[in-house]
Amino acid sequence: MSKQFDLIVFDWDGTLMDSAGVIAASIQAACCDLGLTEPSEQAARHIIGLGLNEAIAHLLPALPAADYPRMVERYRHHFLGKDQDIPLFAGAEHVVRDLHQSGFLLGVATGKSRRGLDRALNHTGLRAYFHSTRCADECFSKPHPEMLEQLMDELGTARQRTLMIGDTSHDLQMALNAGVPSLAVSYGAHLRADLLTHTPLACVDSIMEMETWLRANA
Repeated sequence: MSKQFDLIVFDWDGTLMDSAGVIAASIQAACCDLGLTEPSEQAARHIIGLGLNEAIAHLLPALPAADYPRMVERYRHHFLGKDQDIPLFAGAEHVVRDLHQSGFLLGVATGKSRRGLDRALNHTGLRAYFHSTRCADECFSKPHPEMLEQLMDELGTARQRTLMIGDTSHDLQMALNAGVPSLAVSYGAHLRADLLTHTPLACVDSIMEMETWLRANA
């Protein structure tokens, strides 16, 4: 069967790496450090995927912009104390490696900083499988389409031949804004019901289901 897509772009946190819980807990701890009301886990999970400044503005609209650096510092303090221990989802490395060996172009579009993504790529050993990556401190934050547009321009792929895979509504809305088909995963940060409102081609509940869907449809 001929390939339906040339480029497959993954979100990172909550899609390939099982980090949503650690991110949410780090956001909550940072708020407590600054004497702010601790957000619920659901509220903290909702901003996963956004750039840090956009995430703070969404979660803490009353916080003065002058206090953003303190919030970022406290978040990074808590997150960086744990990030070396955060695993990939079981089977994620196998899926990425197989797609690479099957001739797909692979990319990452993430709300992480460039330093954060580079650290994760090196730690997990996945760097060699990705042809290009974009981060929130290099482009407009999701759901703006710039990350996908830059990846498609660099790798020479058409919108209809590109697939975005992500676990948040921000990922799927970015795909819609870029005119790119998407695949939702429900095992990350956002609820299945929220993901389905963004009309993905499908919504899978595990890495194993993702692999099965990609084999049949990619």
